[in-house]
Amino acid sequence: MSNTPDIANARIEFANGCVANLTASRISMKQMRKMRLFQQDHYLSLDFLEKNAQIVRLYDQDASNLPPQDQLMEFETNAGKKWLQMQMPEATPINAIEEELRSFHEAISKNQAPVVTLEDGVAALKLAQMILKEIALRKAKVD
Repeated sequence: MSNTPDIANARIEFANGCVANLTASRISMKQMRKMRLFQQDHYLSLDFLEKNAQIVRLYDQDASNLPPQDQLMEFETNAGKKWLQMQMPEATPINAIEEELRSFHEAISKNQAPVVTLEDGVAALKLAQMILKEIALRKAKVD
């Protein structure tokens, strides 16, 4: 729709083995601001538009910290019994831009280190530039 990418999907692999899949779109029919985190025994889903969260936790049969049975769903696997617990914690709605500006103001007025450091900002910008460069390289191969 424009001369610049309208949609992008980037897979980022970090040195510690973590993987992030990022998708951004200006042409999607549905507004979405979500983050999903996967771990060995947890799944977290954060919806920044709807202001809600969901946490799913997997327990083994030898788990020492098993919650009460009425909070669990039991099922059989090839590795034995497992239990799932789903939680939907209360989310406090905030205005992210307002919080960012408040943090910036406090850092200046109180001479404190900002929540997001200059180094963090530079690293994020470098990553964004790497993604744009990779998009340009792939687009050049197609054209």
